[in-house]
Order: sequence, then structure tokens, then C-alpha cells
Amino acid sequence: MRQFTSLFQRLDQTRSTHEKVAALVAYFREATPEDAIAALALLTGRRPKRTVNTGLLRAWAAECSGIPEWLFEESYHTVGDLAETIALLVDGNPDNTQEFSLSERLAQLKGLEKASEEEKKAFITQTWASMDPQERFLFNKLITGGFRIGVSQKLVEKALAEVYALEADVLAHRLTGNWSAETTSLHELIFKKVNAEDLSKPYPFALAHPLQDPPESLGDVTDWLAEWKWDGIRSQVIVRGAELFLWSRGEELITTKFPELQPLAALLPDGTVLDAELVIFKNGGVQPFQALQTRIGRKNVSKKHLTDYPAALIAYDLFEWNGEDIRTQTLAERRSRLHEIVEQTQSPVLVLSEALQAKTWQELSGIRLSAREYQAEGLMLKRLSSAYQVGRKRGDWWKWKLDPMSVDAVLIYAMQGHGRRANLYTDYTFAVWNEEGRLVPFTKAYSGLTDAEIKEVDAFVKSNTIEKFGPVRSVKAELVFEIGFEGIQRSTRHKSGVALRFPRMLRWRKDKPAAEADRLSSLFELLDLLGA
Repeated sequence: MRQFTSLFQRLDQTRSTHEKVAALVAYFREATPEDAIAALALLTGRRPKRTVNTGLLRAWAAECSGIPEWLFEESYHTVGDLAETIALLVDGNPDNTQEFSLSERLAQLKGLEKASEEEKKAFITQTWASMDPQERFLFNKLITGGFRIGVSQKLVEKALAEVYALEADVLAHRLTGNWSAETTSLHELIFKKVNAEDLSKPYPFALAHPLQDPPESLGDVTDWLAEWKWDGIRSQVIVRGAELFLWSRGEELITTKFPELQPLAALLPDGTVLDAELVIFKNGGVQPFQALQTRIGRKNVSKKHLTDYPAALIAYDLFEWNGEDIRTQTLAERRSRLHEIVEQTQSPVLVLSEALQAKTWQELSGIRLSAREYQAEGLMLKRLSSAYQVGRKRGDWWKWKLDPMSVDAVLIYAMQGHGRRANLYTDYTFAVWNEEGRLVPFTKAYSGLTDAEIKEVDAFVKSNTIEKFGPVRSVKAELVFEIGFEGIQRSTRHKSGVALRFPRMLRWRKDKPAAEADRLSSLFELLDLLGA
């Protein structure tokens, strides 16, 4: 555990890609096989489930540190991170205790699932006492399910590729899928050939960079495939061994959540793997993302949900054909085979992504402006001569999104942030005016300001607080910000009656008084304009 804590600190304390890869290489070369696979699982987002309620952790930490719970809560709000608060307040004596490995600690945490509250308390408090603050902090992150680390999976793959002398792209494919540190060794994961037990194994996705230069900089428009950029769930459809597997981009196996797609298991040729967008398709068109949210996370899908929110797949690309990996073929070749497959399937739940035709970039720019009429976010541009890359590689794939919609709103509530922003008010609630002249909260946002602007807003919040509600402060309605968002939908769950998609602050409108902020009616007019 201390070895992994040291790695965690090295990764957390540097921004250098070279130093992060070097730290990872050193760790994987020195760690035991059990710890190596456990660490890889954590570093690739396979975190242990939370087995202890955070309310209990707070009470036990207050008791161990000998302070009243109200003072612990005040400390927590000041620090802004529960794991760090406990690590700072609870003392330990690590020199005279037994050392446990990372894999052993994770096994102990898993064992708490069926333990009584008394057993959990005894284990947690004794473990805290056996650790130094840094190890205790990391342990707390694992308990709470809040483990995050400033290293991308791409860097992890690069480090392992160096350790095992493999191509990074090959390694990226082998690390995908539904594997577990409890049942798989690192050597097996990296070197085992895909067999009958791995029918569901997906490929790594290709990702696009935002297009910031004029599209003319890409060369001849006819060298590119232009498609709508849909706002759904990027998915991978796998048919092998007469079974269908559906993976999300986040490597979650979501097959059972969308039973209406199961007929594709019999319709698609065996050994077919598609890159697609999962959407709600009804009344002849793609529905807003909020419609898809009604299906996400639902364990049991009723007939009503299948009728009201029917799912479908928009196919973009082809990874595998007749069991053969064809990612090295050109997009034009893969697209031709994909067209044949979709045509032969003749299924209402599988449609081919439309290739948008334009003779000039100016003509394509005009098409892009109509994206919202189709519930799209803009365009995807893909070089027709390109192979299917792994990850986000610049040059062949670009996302050309529409400029965000925006509204001017008034800051009315603020809450302190977390981590390095724990002592600053960085999380804001915004409001617009209703017809009665009252401010109605309609969205929250926390990104978009510079560090200097955040400090300035923080000073305003502290000097202009009206009321306090735990960590939240209400403030004088004076500051106006332009709020950008990608989508808007009617909502019965929000007091304002609307819900925004990806809200963020575009700029601080120091030139505008609060009285000139937008009206709620303007948002409903926008909804009507979009047909939402």
C-alpha cells in the first residue's frame, strides 16, 4: 500500500508527461503481480464499490480525533475534501504496525460489504491508526469511491508498453473489456489471445479534436466524410458467437438495458463490430439527450419505456468484419462494407450515419448551421483515406460543433469548491427574471472563469453574503454572467421548468446590471424555436 501511495504522490506532484510515465514504469517493474493488476484496475477507472457510508466515516473520524462533530463538519467545509479532512485530523502510528499490500487492502475493503457497523468501525479506525497521513488520505479515497488521479489511461498504456515491449495501440485493445483484478493477472491480461471466453471484448475508440482553425485549412472538402455529430451515447456493437454485446465509450457493458437491440444478434453477420451512437429514435428522428436519460441507469425497463423512448443505433464505422480486424483499412473502404451490412440487416434499430454532401466548405458551413433542427451538436469531419486510430490523435478526425446557445443570468448562490479550490467559492447557481419580476434559479455552473476572476467573485461572495445554508451562501443579486449551453429541454423536475445541457460561464458581463439579465420567457421562446 505504501508503494502505491508513493506512486500516487509522484503522479499527483508533477505535470510532466515524461515523469509520470517514468513513475508508472518503475512501479509496474517493482510491484508484485497482485499489486500490479490491482493498481492497473484503479488507474483505468475500475474503482472498488463504496462499502461504508460517508456519514459513518465522518462520525468515526470526529470521535477518533477527539473533536465534536460540528467542528469536524466546519473543518470539512474548509478543507473541501472528506478524505483529506480525515487524513489531517486522525492521528496514526505507522512504525509499529503490519504493512499490507494494495491488493490486500482492496480485498479487506471488499470484505466489508457484509460486515456489521461495529465490525466496519473497528476495521476502519484501526486501519487509520496504522497509517501515515499520505497513506491514510489514499485509503480514504478508496473507501469513499472518490479515487481519482491526474494520469490518463493513454499514459498508463504507454508505460506498460515500455515495460512489456509492446505497441501501445495493441496494448490499448488488450486492456479493454470486462476484466477484473480479482480474477485476472496482469500477464494474462496483456498476453492472452482473445478466445471464446472473450467474445464481448471491445476495441478502443477513436476520438476527435475540436476544429478551431477555418475548415479550409483541411484541404479539399471532397477528401472528407462529413456526418452529423449526434448527442447520444457513443457505443460499440459486437456480434460474436451469435451473441450481441453493447459497450458504452466508458467501457460499461449496457446490453441488458436496451433489449430492443437484441434482434441484431441474429441479423448482423457473426464477427461484426460497429462504432455507433446510441440514441432515442422516435417520430422519424433523433430525440434530445434528455429522452435518453430516462433509460440510462434504469435496472428494469418497462413496456412503457420501450414504447415512449425506443432506442436505436446510428452506425458510424466498422472495426471488425467476418471476424477480421479491419481498422487499418481506409475509412472509405470500411464505410463501403458498413453500408452493405446495414442494408442487408434491414432493421429499424440500426441506421447508417448520413454522409452529408457538399461541394465547398462554404456549402458545408451552411449545412452545419441547421444541426439543431436535427437534434445534432454540429458536424464530424473524418478523412476518407484514414485508418481507424486509437484514442485522440490529431489530424484525421475533427468535431466541428455549433457555437453554444447563451443567456445572461444573475449569480444568486455560491458554494465552495473542492481540492485546490476548497477555500474559494467556485460553484455557482444562476437565475433569470420571471414575469413577476422575481429571480428564478435555472442552472448551476462552475467552469469558464480565469483564476483571477474566481478570486474576484470569491471576494464579492464573502463581502455580499445575505444568508448561509451550510456550505452555500446566498448573495446580493448584482453579478451578471453569460451562460453558454449545448441544449435545452423542458423539465418538470426544475422550478424554472427548463434544464440545460453542459452549462458553463462564457464571460463575466461587467458591462450589464442585474436588471438587464434575460427573462425566463426568453428560454421558453428558445424551446419553441427549437421545437423542444
